[in-house]
Amino acid sequence: MRVVTGVVGNDIHVVANRLIEISLKERGFEVFNLGVNTYLEEFIDAVIETDADVLLISSLNGEAEGWSRDLLFLKNRFDLEGVIFAIGGNLSVGEATQEELVPKYKAYGFDLVFHQIDLNEGLNMIEESLKENQKAGL
Repeated sequence: MRVVTGVVGNDIHVVANRLIEISLKERGFEVFNLGVNTYLEEFIDAVIETDADVLLISSLNGEAEGWSRDLLFLKNRFDLEGVIFAIGGNLSVGEATQEELVPKYKAYGFDLVFHQIDLNEGLNMIEESLKENQKAGL
């Protein structure tokens, strides 16, 4: 399985990005890490170029929302059926809960939203979603 990952927008949390890459590789994923300061359009281009199964965007500075709002628009421009779109990390400036943020980010086009959730828990959920896609023939 191929995954494109990186840190969205003006976020420069290199260490967390590297830990995500290592964890994905340990689980057997082929990882295309775009690094930090990555624009949404760059993620979409990489998903298309690599024929990725998953796009996993991370953010720790809490400013992902402003950088991610156009995902649904971009998904509709390209044939990305079967790709799992996930975002995780610290997804809010200030206080917010997973319950508050999930509907907001899903409305932007994300399938999975992980706000302040353990990395391994999030990766388990991605693997489960991939299994569901395989069963559905996507």
